[in-house]
Amino acid sequence: MRNENLWCAVCALVLDLSLACGALVLAEDVRRIPVGQRQLFLDDNAIQRIENLQRTLHQPQKRGAVIRSANSAQTIQTRAAPVWDPVAKQVKLWVMGTDEPLRLSNDGLHWSPGPKPNLKFDHAVFDPRDADPARRFKAALINAGFAVSADGVQWTKLDVPAIQSSDEANLSYDPQQGLFIHSVKRRGSFGRSVAIATSRDFKSWDDYGVVFHADEIDQELGRKNIQARTADPTLQQTFHNAPQSQNVDVYNMGVFYYEGIYIGMPAMFHATGPVPNYPNTDGFHLIQLVCSRDLKSWDRLGDRKTFIGPSRLASGAYDLTQILPPSAPVLMDDELWFYYTGLKYRANFTYLGTYPEGKTVPIPGRDRDVGAICLAVLRRDGFISLDAGEEPGTLLTKPFELEGSSLHLNVEATSGSVELTVMDSFNQIVAVAETLTEDQPNAAIRWKSGSLENHKGKLVSLRLSLRNASLYSFWLEN
Repeated sequence: MRNENLWCAVCALVLDLSLACGALVLAEDVRRIPVGQRQLFLDDNAIQRIENLQRTLHQPQKRGAVIRSANSAQTIQTRAAPVWDPVAKQVKLWVMGTDEPLRLSNDGLHWSPGPKPNLKFDHAVFDPRDADPARRFKAALINAGFAVSADGVQWTKLDVPAIQSSDEANLSYDPQQGLFIHSVKRRGSFGRSVAIATSRDFKSWDDYGVVFHADEIDQELGRKNIQARTADPTLQQTFHNAPQSQNVDVYNMGVFYYEGIYIGMPAMFHATGPVPNYPNTDGFHLIQLVCSRDLKSWDRLGDRKTFIGPSRLASGAYDLTQILPPSAPVLMDDELWFYYTGLKYRANFTYLGTYPEGKTVPIPGRDRDVGAICLAVLRRDGFISLDAGEEPGTLLTKPFELEGSSLHLNVEATSGSVELTVMDSFNQIVAVAETLTEDQPNAAIRWKSGSLENHKGKLVSLRLSLRNASLYSFWLEN
């Protein structure tokens, strides 16, 4: 009897220790998911385990040119993102290379010239949190500091040191974080690279230095990209091609905060050869995607596949060769709108160049309408999806404290289904959802059994089973 009691006591102690250790592991892995913040699958931050699911990078759908220059000799470009002016009740976008640098719109599709700003700059954002109306608009002046404005037209230069850049920059702002993100071009590995500085008051800036650059893998993939383009007659060919001059570096990178993570859009410049009478190289851009949790360490997405690439010659589009990203997309209902720069050529059309055959020709003298601001549209949260085919795949999230009262998914299951169960910290099922089908960017979960009502403030995990379906995100709402 004494041995039996001792054995029971030991078993009870082991069980208590096991439960305690399990709780400890869960505590280490627990994630906070604020109400309303969508959880994407760009990295594994919210993922405990996935089985038989494939990550897929999605490209936005191109809608063509939406802003052209009134003067075809002026090559219009942008690095900014449109902002809503609540006072003027208009959308405003700042462009480069034209006598009409401010554009106005009511719908984001039709644009007209606005008044000319009193300062020259390329990047501006709107800050609704600033208590001073005269500082609501904020701009970065490349190598010349910063400025503020009440209307985006009349600007006051600040006595703030510039963040040094060679000649490229982007500026974005997240009002939820109260963080300004200024990315600039500096020298790094393999050439052009990206440095980042941040500020919360638009006065004091924390310069992180170079945080993103090309590497050996980019050079290897770049040579393949150049070869593939050269072999494709449906694409605009570069005017100069010297294999010894081939190189890939980062021309610029728009960086923005989106649903709890920083996303970057590096324009990877593929140099193909030197240009006579021009102190630079011919080549083309491919925009990729990267992500970060701290703006310092960056993960490549989609195996470095192209996010926005060139259009075909027969399309009549502008984005044939040079493609430069905006600082951030614009959220429009269940879509993300990217206003990016599209240029037909890299080598300036006023220079003489040499084709591979050795003939010297103008580049191309009769075509002066070479640039436009183009629009590409992506499904909301649609950067990366977790996909399953006919054989089901599963996702198990890391545990999180349940703060909301309802659960939502962004799924595409037109030809398949998504099954969802909610489990507590001891892997006991507490709720089973009704099966999801069809394409649902905002699917509010309905429960077949159980609910979330009695588990608010407790740790839970989600287990999802997908068949012929894609999952883009999940989030909580009150």
